[in-house]
Amino acid sequence: MANVLTLGEILLRLSTPTGTRLSTAKQLDLNYGGAEANTAISLAIFGHETTFITRLPDHALTIGMMRYLKGLGVNTNNIIKGGKKVGSYFLDVGVGQRASEVIYDRAGSAFSELTESMIDLDTAIDGYDLIHLTGITPALSQSLQGFTLKLMKKANEKNIPISFDFNFRQTLWSKEQARSFFTEAMPYLTHVSLSPWDMTHLLGYDDLSLSNRHEDTLNTCYKRLIADYPNIQTVYATKRLSPSASKNDLTGYFYTNGTLFSSETYTIDPIIDRVGGGDAFASGILHGILSQFEPDKTVTFATQASVLKHYISGDANLVTEQDVLDVMAHGAQIKR
Repeated sequence: MANVLTLGEILLRLSTPTGTRLSTAKQLDLNYGGAEANTAISLAIFGHETTFITRLPDHALTIGMMRYLKGLGVNTNNIIKGGKKVGSYFLDVGVGQRASEVIYDRAGSAFSELTESMIDLDTAIDGYDLIHLTGITPALSQSLQGFTLKLMKKANEKNIPISFDFNFRQTLWSKEQARSFFTEAMPYLTHVSLSPWDMTHLLGYDDLSLSNRHEDTLNTCYKRLIADYPNIQTVYATKRLSPSASKNDLTGYFYTNGTLFSSETYTIDPIIDRVGGGDAFASGILHGILSQFEPDKTVTFATQASVLKHYISGDANLVTEQDVLDVMAHGAQIKR
């Protein structure tokens, strides 16, 4: 198995019990989340050696976060101590026709204040087979934008592949700010998760030819993207139809070597927890790449992993490789 590094912010997640609202809730369920942490956990459960780098204050909440990560197989030895605040988010859990809503409290967090002087990047990234990053980290502060770009450049110098999930969060930065960063980052990336919307609004592809058939649109978009950025080896994304917060249809896509591969469309009903579904898909794609699965197996594995996540409470996908393979082979039969 591979040695994978992820870097990002682990968050306190405070969510409403199903059927209540944040505005009237008397209690909240506490958990931990964050895209990069979710990916580290999922890849660890799939059998990879994963290390998570972040910055956290030295107090009791951090102890809980460290125990959570370690308990799920993630190496926390490189976590930096400092600052005064952990980032958090409040989740108003939707159901039926009422959509979920997220409120972030991340400004001034210990991680958002991370600078290049706090870590020796040469040492920190040495020896990894893959580094996974997302567009959430540079959205948190100006200093993290510079830090992330420097990390990407260092990884390129060491020939370490970079996986990057655009993960645009409009509550954290504007499309114009994101476009400036993403355009500069593109030459350093190897595996990318983005949609035609991302290409149009965040990379400046204003003249894309869009088709009524989604697969044709993806083929056109990804072919052009890789022509412009030949450093990119694979592109991956999902298509989600959401008739309600409790029922979704999900299809996965994986573009590699000039060919688009797609999964079946899976109906998820009832959804227990949608948060982290995208991270579960990304983890499945990366696991397929690192395990040298065939492309069609990779996209099916990733989509099934994401589907399974929707039936698990919390941010992280707590399924093993065998769990996913069993569903691919046999469906949801009882194991005896």
